[in-house]
Amino acid sequence: MKRLFVLQILILGLYGIKAAEVTPLYSIQGKDSTCQIFIYSPGESSGLHLAYKGQDADWHDIGQLCTSDYSRWGSEKRMYAPYVVHASDGTWRAIWVVNNYAPCFAVAYSEDLVTWRPQDYPRLSVGGCKETVMFQMPNGMFDIYLRTKGGIRYVQASNDFRHFKEAEEAAELVDAAWVKDTVNVSGKPYAGNLFDVPKVHLQYIRNYFAALKADAKLSSERMTQDTERFKDLSSTVSATLIINTQKEKAISDKLIGVFFEDISYAADGGIYAELVQNRDFEYSSKDRTEWKATTAWQSTKPLVIASEQPLSKSNPHHVVLSQDTLVNNGWDGIAIKPGEKYDFSFFVRNLDVTKKTFQITLIAENGDVIASQQIKTEGQIWKKYTATLITKVPKELSTYTDFMNCRLAIIPLKKGSSVVDMISLFPKNTFKGRKNGLRKDLAQVIADLHPKFVRFPGGCATHGDGIDNIYHWYHTIGELHNRIPDRNIWGYHQTRGLGFYEYFQFCEDIGAEPFPVLAAGVPCQNSGADRNGIGGQQCGIDMKDMPTYIEEFFNLIEWANGDPATNKWAKMRAEAGHPAPFHLKYIGVGNEDLISTTFKERYLMICKAIKEKYPEIVICGTAGPFHTPSSDYIEGWEIANANRSIIDMIDEHYYESTGWFINHTDYYDQYDRKGAKVYLGEYAASTQARRSNVETALAEAVYLCHIERNGDIVEMASYAPLLAKDNHRNWDPNLIYFTNTDIRTTPSYETQRIFSLYGGDRYIETSVNIDERLKNRVVVSVVRDSKSGKTHLKMVNALPRELKLDIRGLQLPATVTAEGFAGNPDNQNLKVKVSSLPINGSILTLPPYSLNAITL
Repeated sequence: MKRLFVLQILILGLYGIKAAEVTPLYSIQGKDSTCQIFIYSPGESSGLHLAYKGQDADWHDIGQLCTSDYSRWGSEKRMYAPYVVHASDGTWRAIWVVNNYAPCFAVAYSEDLVTWRPQDYPRLSVGGCKETVMFQMPNGMFDIYLRTKGGIRYVQASNDFRHFKEAEEAAELVDAAWVKDTVNVSGKPYAGNLFDVPKVHLQYIRNYFAALKADAKLSSERMTQDTERFKDLSSTVSATLIINTQKEKAISDKLIGVFFEDISYAADGGIYAELVQNRDFEYSSKDRTEWKATTAWQSTKPLVIASEQPLSKSNPHHVVLSQDTLVNNGWDGIAIKPGEKYDFSFFVRNLDVTKKTFQITLIAENGDVIASQQIKTEGQIWKKYTATLITKVPKELSTYTDFMNCRLAIIPLKKGSSVVDMISLFPKNTFKGRKNGLRKDLAQVIADLHPKFVRFPGGCATHGDGIDNIYHWYHTIGELHNRIPDRNIWGYHQTRGLGFYEYFQFCEDIGAEPFPVLAAGVPCQNSGADRNGIGGQQCGIDMKDMPTYIEEFFNLIEWANGDPATNKWAKMRAEAGHPAPFHLKYIGVGNEDLISTTFKERYLMICKAIKEKYPEIVICGTAGPFHTPSSDYIEGWEIANANRSIIDMIDEHYYESTGWFINHTDYYDQYDRKGAKVYLGEYAASTQARRSNVETALAEAVYLCHIERNGDIVEMASYAPLLAKDNHRNWDPNLIYFTNTDIRTTPSYETQRIFSLYGGDRYIETSVNIDERLKNRVVVSVVRDSKSGKTHLKMVNALPRELKLDIRGLQLPATVTAEGFAGNPDNQNLKVKVSSLPINGSILTLPPYSLNAITL
């Protein structure tokens, strides 16, 4: 019971409320020290609930204890026929049915009914579970019975509820054993399990829910409510900033970076400069139901797709052409600039002729031919042909749009049949002039963020939709036609033209550390069902195959860092054009996974193997998709703390409201400074509009000031997602939105850019003296760059009033040059201004709702 009191203090303290402030909802019925609780599920999508019997003799629901985490959001995550046991050691064990077809069931474990260990889904020999029941035996083990379509199955569970063994033979259990308790909650009868518990335990649970409610109230704070909230403030607010230059500490010099994931057409059709969609004819219904090998292509005759004698086993499909014109519309059209050069290429194998000529043409939206080139082919083996197309500059530019929406046409000029594959069109003017490179404007806008690192290729794209869709990095290197394309978990196709070589090259081009992330032996916890009907982590890569999978990590390190003279993987890098090593330092293992037993076993195998062979590599683990008090977060950190010798950093993710970021600025204050470092790999503030605006940008700026203050424990941070193409968005908000011709950066982009540009490696202690209720709205961070000797001040005024900031502790000039922005909270567009701000003595005046940075 001592643990409950300790946890209660921690929980209430987390949300800043006192136990005395929690008003009992009803008197608790029962003996002096115990009372009755009822654990049940009100509905398949409602999860596990707890009710207690009040003095009024009615049962009162407190709230949801946990929900099913099985398989996909929306279509799955259901809980049927739950059964709960209070174990002899005081812990709680729950089981339930996940659906009516999967050959598995769900198990959960809790010490206090508040915090639940991430769930496991033991596999069964049959599917179609209907009902569950469980008993603890005298030896501490648990007997589990499951009524299925094929009869009753018996499973024995270990005392720690992590290992499960199904009996080969069918079982028998009398009907009376399946009967559950039934009570009326809020006037409705429900089946569940009744227990007697200490009243202090129930009060602890009620306090926890009260704390959650109080936190939700804090997190609901919006700047659109500020007119009423701050109506008593005068037109100007005063605050004193005290800077203690004698007290500073080392912080990370890699704090602000970017996270790239192929989501919302960020890669193909986005930053990857290829202008031809479905260039390899490998689209299929696996990518999207309505897609096929001819998607994005048109022809004057029905297209014939063949796969005999392919160019590559990795890309078996190709198109057969005789005298039919083949047209590609690109991604939402092909954007072409007048007077620019474009590199065209394709592979051709002639069938019934030895020679054949093709006219390669770019056609404008109005039908004008704006570039054309003939290519003569010969021979009946696959051969690559290239041409440079130079677009015309019209006499009257007004007859064209600035960027012309074009189509690419491949026109056979003579009789005879040929097969064609890997049809490609690239602007010659890519970022840094790289072949197979990146769209220059999009890459540049990322480079302008001055990121210290780039995490890639995901995200959910890393661990994929099921075991067969896990991202294998080596599928993405080498000749383009030999790379292995695959479906994207976000509902489209990955050509893998943007592969690991291109990612590493981009990092080098912009001076950022490469930070690749690979799956931890399990797919996305949101995966759909496999051929056996098991969804989610799908039991993970078979343990017998894990040594081979671990070799993928070793090979990546050798490919990136090894000597081409002695290592075959490093030789591939050199042959691709980069004989020097890429100096890889960081590897991520896993991405916001369900921290299940299946995950843990494979995760630790991988981390241990890497650290033993490459002790210099920094290994970054994961703590699931949510912040504390989520079960994945708790379990992920427990694993990291118990394995400090092999896990150097933990990747945390959370997407929250602006109110959450403003009111949780102390989030990292209590972290163990001797523990694993933190990588805040995915985060973003949002409002109900799900768009970046001045409010979200300022909330993120407030939070980043405190991230810098905790830069001794937080090593890296990256907003997510980075890119989203209009009309193809899988997620909102995003940092950068784009079309084929336009780029729109967001207010959040400017926050990221300013914090990156005005960063440092030494944090100088500061304090702001201001009215207590305004303390989270006026925030300052002062850092020093030991290399340049410059000191940077970033000042956030998230109030609807002008701020007079009295700066103490630094010698200030009469005026300072500030870079920043200001605007109404709901503004989605803004202009960053560089301006001179006068200092009246030691007082600097800042406009309402503003972020400004100055350098001294």
